[in-house]
Amino acid sequence: MNEQHVHYGNGVVGQVDGLQVPRYAGLTTFARLPRREDVPSYDVAVLGVPFDSGVTYRPGARFGPSAIRQASRLLRPYNPALDAAPFQIAQVVDAGDVACNPFDIEAGLGQIRDGVAEVVGDGRPVVVLGGDHTVALPVLRALHAQHGPLALVHFDAHLDTWDTYFDAPYTHGTPFRRAGEEGLIVKGRSAHVGLRGSLYDRQDLADDEALGFTAIHSRDVDSIGVPGIIDRIRARVGDSPLYVSVDIDVLDPAFAPATGTPEAGGLTSRELLAILRGLQPLRLVGADIVEVAPAYDHAEITAVAAANVAYEFVTLMAMR
Repeated sequence: MNEQHVHYGNGVVGQVDGLQVPRYAGLTTFARLPRREDVPSYDVAVLGVPFDSGVTYRPGARFGPSAIRQASRLLRPYNPALDAAPFQIAQVVDAGDVACNPFDIEAGLGQIRDGVAEVVGDGRPVVVLGGDHTVALPVLRALHAQHGPLALVHFDAHLDTWDTYFDAPYTHGTPFRRAGEEGLIVKGRSAHVGLRGSLYDRQDLADDEALGFTAIHSRDVDSIGVPGIIDRIRARVGDSPLYVSVDIDVLDPAFAPATGTPEAGGLTSRELLAILRGLQPLRLVGADIVEVAPAYDHAEITAVAAANVAYEFVTLMAMR
């Protein structure tokens, strides 16, 4: 292991010391943290899933994990918004990438499930860097095996509860329909946040409600504000183990242009981060940040937003 990492008195190994090594130098792990193999044990894992075989419009999210890691070089060890030093109070590691089949979607999903299951043994939480939103389904399968049915808070412009697309059952628009059918999520304890944009039919919303979701639209920020949204999420989830899935397109394209299916009228990055911080009392066992397609990015705008979303997840998990 590189001795330029910070070593804390509690035995935790933190980031490469940014006061000794410039942040643009060295290996590009998430937040310049140690790799999983560099430490004897860990509390929180960050895992890349470079898979985008389920996209329906712009491809390229397979390069999302690399872009997010690169942007995460900017992350420092103290999170003032949550008054926590996540890399000091818990051993956080970069667990590398899951190698998954890009040509056979079902085979790829099985490999992702197995890769996540191996990382989350003994109930350890994981932050997944996608990848397209298809990857949320195998992550939920792996976490369900550890925790049973989960509450799901899904940040997205889109429902992602459609049935099929060109008769394909596994795409980035179907993961939460499949999760509901498989009993992976708790009916009545799950929510979409940030919905907006056009739909195929009004029936889409009725079908989604029948699956047990409540919908918090992007426009609801104007009426109830961030505190109101946090209250609705907390009441919905209760004491269930929680999985949070963030499609970066929940942000307005002004804040996240590099994504597969952008929609006007989204959240600001400040609003999203504030809502995530408001989830602190909940029992977060896993999370993802998906749909970053860096070929469409400008000045790493989208990757920086995604890296900060992952940082909030890591902080929340470390604090537990």
